[in-house]
Amino acid sequence: MMTPRPPLLIANAFHPDTIAALDALYDTHKLWLLDDPDQQALIARLAPDCVAVATASWATNPLIYQLPNLQLISCFGVGTDGIDFGITRARGIHVTNTPRVLNDAVADIALALILSTSRNLIQADQFVRAGQWSQGPFPFGRSLAGKTLGIIGMGAIGEDIALRALACRMKIAYHNRSPKAVPFPYYNSIGALAKVSDILLSMLPGGRETEGIVDMKVFRALGPEGIFLNVGRGSTVNEADLVSALQQGVIAGAGLDVYAREPQVPEALRAMPNVVLFPHIGSATVETRRAMGQLVIDNLAAHFAGEPLLTPL
Repeated sequence: MMTPRPPLLIANAFHPDTIAALDALYDTHKLWLLDDPDQQALIARLAPDCVAVATASWATNPLIYQLPNLQLISCFGVGTDGIDFGITRARGIHVTNTPRVLNDAVADIALALILSTSRNLIQADQFVRAGQWSQGPFPFGRSLAGKTLGIIGMGAIGEDIALRALACRMKIAYHNRSPKAVPFPYYNSIGALAKVSDILLSMLPGGRETEGIVDMKVFRALGPEGIFLNVGRGSTVNEADLVSALQQGVIAGAGLDVYAREPQVPEALRAMPNVVLFPHIGSATVETRRAMGQLVIDNLAAHFAGEPLLTPL
């Protein structure tokens, strides 16, 4: 007689290949496919037996916390601003995420934004496609060598970005909650870092503590030749201030992979030629997403086997 597969609630559609693998391992129930009344009914039906949830880390359905016997939330992603840690800590619910495996992919995208905004690479492509080259040369960009890259949030990904920037002969400075054992100058505020930066890169996580923390004061400190980049969380930037700073020439340009209300991007940003816009593709490689999904699967397997979790928070 076959052992019944444990029930698993999947809160949202985060990665099709991972979800397909979970379908083969568990008795899966897909919350996002149901309307509100049916979602409530599913939670009630699963309440006695469901102890685990798989979800995107950046957003989840608060109905998952209505599972009275919930023991584990296995998250796909690193930033966990979608998780209510007040609830999980109070109830002893374990939370895992997928760190480290996406560092290289995100760092690559950060470098791509550094190059794209400094050398105007997107505009150069459009220049050739529009047949403008025959009418004259493309305007000059700015070299990276000797410029200072200021990194807000020197975590593991920030360190990998710094290594890539050093290969371009850039200088590195950073701001963190506290200094780290890295060979770069530390600044005790974002504003102080912005003043010494040619390019200011935010790698900040989301959440209440960082919401809108990059604002007009920061942009004024960065200055009219400065470029602002964001590969962290869109919620950390006051988007209205960013639009105003770009429109008024407070800063020279911006490169963004994340936004406050994804997938909505302000029309003002989309209309500006000095802004490079990516659709949140920092970790979006086949290899990285596969590795992230495997960590979701492995954390669930460890839990059900009574073994230590691989990446607990």
